[in-house]
Amino acid sequence: MLELLPHLLHQALFGAFAAAGFGVLFNFGFRALPWCAGAGALALAVRTLGQDMAWSLEGASFAAAIVTSCAVSILRRQLGPACNAVALSGCIPMVPGAFFGQALLGFFALTAPNPDDAVVTAIMAVEHILRVVFTLGAIGAGLAIPAQLLRNQDF
Repeated sequence: MLELLPHLLHQALFGAFAAAGFGVLFNFGFRALPWCAGAGALALAVRTLGQDMAWSLEGASFAAAIVTSCAVSILRRQLGPACNAVALSGCIPMVPGAFFGQALLGFFALTAPNPDDAVVTAIMAVEHILRVVFTLGAIGAGLAIPAQLLRNQDF
């Protein structure tokens, strides 16, 4: 477990930086940026733990989004209406941009006049784009479920 700690801290640190950066892009106030960083650190730490336990990227991202959304919902009084947006900015660093880039490059390779091994290239490109779509769906569902359930104070 101790050998996992540096990797976990690395992921959490850079998740915090990325989420705070997305908070800046979303024009959050200066007061909300530390909350964005905390949400990003939590999301990447939970996803890293899930992947280290041999979960799929999609499953680990879903769990991380649910945990982050629930944690941020607890802070609803401090954050006000920006609560769900802070959870979103914390989860955006989990979007698999490398898979999306590989999918696009694969699809572009198929447009060449004589593509090399077109079937293998097409299968790899479709596989990568499906990973992106399912991961985005998992993040979206993980953010939406707690937000909808915890919105009503009767629960």
